Amino acid sequence: MTLNRRSFLASSVAAAGVLYAPMVFGQAKPKVVIIGGGAGGATAARYLAKDSKGAIDVTLVEANPIYTTCFFSNLYIGGFRDFESLQHGYDKLAGGGVTVINDRAMAVDRDARTVTLAGGKVLSYDKLVLSPGIDFKDGAVPGWSVADAEVMPHAYKAGPQTQLLKKMIEAMPAGGTFAMVAPPNPYRCPPGPYERISMVAHLLSQKNPTAKILILDPKDKYSKQALFEEGWAKHYDGMVQWIGPEFGGDKVEVRPKTMEVVVDGEVQKVDVCNVIPAQMAGAIAKVAGVTNDAGWAPVDPATMQSKVDKNIWVLGDSSAQGDMPKSGFSANSQAKVASMVIRAELTGSKVFPAKYSNTCWSLIAPDDGVKVGASYEPTPEKIASVTSFISQTGEDAALRKATYEESLGWYAGITADMFG
Repeated sequence: MTLNRRSFLASSVAAAGVLYAPMVFGQAKPKVVIIGGGAGGATAARYLAKDSKGAIDVTLVEANPIYTTCFFSNLYIGGFRDFESLQHGYDKLAGGGVTVINDRAMAVDRDARTVTLAGGKVLSYDKLVLSPGIDFKDGAVPGWSVADAEVMPHAYKAGPQTQLLKKMIEAMPAGGTFAMVAPPNPYRCPPGPYERISMVAHLLSQKNPTAKILILDPKDKYSKQALFEEGWAKHYDGMVQWIGPEFGGDKVEVRPKTMEVVVDGEVQKVDVCNVIPAQMAGAIAKVAGVTNDAGWAPVDPATMQSKVDKNIWVLGDSSAQGDMPKSGFSANSQAKVASMVIRAELTGSKVFPAKYSNTCWSLIAPDDGVKVGASYEPTPEKIASVTSFISQTGEDAALRKATYEESLGWYAGITADMFG
C-alpha cells in the first residue's frame, strides 16, 4: 500500500481500537505523566487524551518547546529539506487536552508515584510513560566524550548538532576527507548512518566532488548494505570507502584537538569527523530504575509495560522489546498499543490484541529511495517479526522515485499523528 497522510492516519485510528468507558462523576481523573515528546511520547499523549475523551488527566513533560525530528534530518544535511520542515510545536497537543510542560524530568519515585522536574515541580501519576529516546555511552569511542560533540558532532539527536555537522561539511577544503565513526548494535535507526553517508556524498558531489568519505564501522554488516553499496557505486563512484572490523573499523580512536582518527594504530588526518557512539536508553529510564545491565529497558511484548514496574510503560528507542528496530515508526506503533492498554486499565475500555509495524525509508540520491520494514506480534519472549520486506537491488528508477515519494507521505502522516 502506498502511504500518504490520509491513509497513514486512517490506519492508525483503526489500529488503536477505540472504545470508550463512561466517566464516574465526582471521581478524580486518573493521571498519566509522559516523559519525552517524540514519536513515542507525543503519540501516546495525543491518543490518551483523544480516545479517553477527557476521562484521563494527561501531562507531557518535554524539555524542548520545539521538537526536531531525527528522522528525515539526514535529508536536511543532503539539501533536500530545510531545517524548519523538521521542527514541530506542541500547540495542537495542548489544544487537544494534553498539559504540556517544557521542563526536564530529574527523578522518579516509583513508590510515591511522583516525577520531580528540574524546575522543582513534583507531578503525581497513576501511570507513567517513559519515551526519552537515547543517550550516549561516554568513552565508547576512545578519545571522544559528549563534551567533544562541538568539535566532532554526533548529530544523532536532531537540532543544533545537525546544523553544526552540515556547516562543517560545507566548509571542508577541496578534496578533503569526511570520516564517520559508526555505532555498534543496537542503536537508533539502523539505516540512519548509511543514509547520512549518502546525503553527505550528495552534498559533496555538488560542492566538493573530489572529497573522500571514510566509514569506520565496528560491525561486519549493516542495514540495507547491498542497497547502499549499489547506490554509492552508481551515484558517488570512488567517493565512499567502508572500513569494517576486518580492516580495523572496530579499533578506532579519535583525536578531536588535532582532527585525527586512528584506525588500528594508523593515524589519518580528516577535515570533519562525525562520531556516532554506542547508545543506551535516555537517562531518566536509568534514574527510574527500569533499565538492565546493557542500558535498555525491558518491556512486556504485549503491552510495552516495564518488566520492573507495572505502572510504567517504556516506548521507542529506550525499550528492549525484541525484533523491532529503534525508529520513529516503531515508537509511534508502540505508543498506540501502550495508550490502549493504559486507557483500559484506567477507564475499563476494551483491549485488542497488540500488533506492531515499522518501515524505514532511506534516500540515496535524488529520487532514489529504498525501504525496509516488517509487521510484528508479541510472543511470550519478545516482539517478533512475522512478515518483512525490503527494496531490491537493480530496481528501476520509477519504483525508486515512488518509494521516495511514499516516504514524504509517511513523514506528513506521522508528524500529524504525533502532534495533531
